Amino acid sequence: MAVREAEIISSKDEMRRWSRRMRSQGKTIGLVPSMGYLHQGHISLIEEAHKHADLIVVSIYVNPGQFSPSEDLSTYPSDFHGDLQKLMAVPGGVDAVFHPHNLYDYGSGGGGGGGGSSGDCDVREEGKGVVSCLEERSFGHETWVRVERLEKGMCGKSRPVFFRGVATVVSKLFNIVEPDVAVFGKKDYQQWRIITRMVRDLDFSIKIIGSEIVREADGLAMSSRNVHLSPEEREKALSINRSLSRAKVVAEKGQTDCRELRDLVIQGLEEAGGRIDYAELMKIVEQESLVAVEEIRNPVVFCVAVWFGKVRLLDNMEINV
Repeated sequence: MAVREAEIISSKDEMRRWSRRMRSQGKTIGLVPSMGYLHQGHISLIEEAHKHADLIVVSIYVNPGQFSPSEDLSTYPSDFHGDLQKLMAVPGGVDAVFHPHNLYDYGSGGGGGGGGSSGDCDVREEGKGVVSCLEERSFGHETWVRVERLEKGMCGKSRPVFFRGVATVVSKLFNIVEPDVAVFGKKDYQQWRIITRMVRDLDFSIKIIGSEIVREADGLAMSSRNVHLSPEEREKALSINRSLSRAKVVAEKGQTDCRELRDLVIQGLEEAGGRIDYAELMKIVEQESLVAVEEIRNPVVFCVAVWFGKVRLLDNMEINV
């Protein structure tokens, strides 16, 4: 079977023309947004998209609008050539790769972007509150999309610019690619719920699919940031899935007190040398509303953010009891 190469598109206008041409032929389009450095978790999203659409677009763009100046924009891993090789090997293929240089270039001489290399973002004090790397670079972008309640707490607590940056860039991608379906991984659970709510509230005519977490053979949730773990840190990070799995088993056996379940997970992570990002995230929340609960009465999700060395890892586990 011949390997089918995807069409690589860097221009917003060209991407929009491609999508409209395909839709005029009666084709449906599935979008898988990514920041590149693809792994099997991303591939699973593409495979899921194939179930819902005729044509598949993968976007690769490291978005400066979701990083604060103190975060890892400049060190976010990138391998565009390697990404293309992986996409060519996906069963069913990928039809287009949208790889813009700068989604925030409006023809006014704005700075560099996040297409293939994420660039630098200097840490400096701002007198007007927390800003993103996009604002730090003075691109001139002023409009933000916020899902006000769902973005509070959990990851939004320690990353205050993150979700407005994600919601904004995803809105831009939706307006440029004009997909019928978009697929997001449940590893970033809060992000998936925020995008789902945004699509509902703003009447985007797009179906949002949440795809299950893909794990390594030893249980570690796949993430582009795993490459930064030392062998010792990676071994310790296995405590995340082990601790969550243990809590799920205990809950399924009848333990509904969330404090007891949280203590069980905290103990497992701290014994392995993990540093919990903040107490706010060590929460058990209702799956759709993300409202924290103290006793399990409905389907919930146990969300965790934990540091091993200099790497912040996310994981979660749904508990349906």
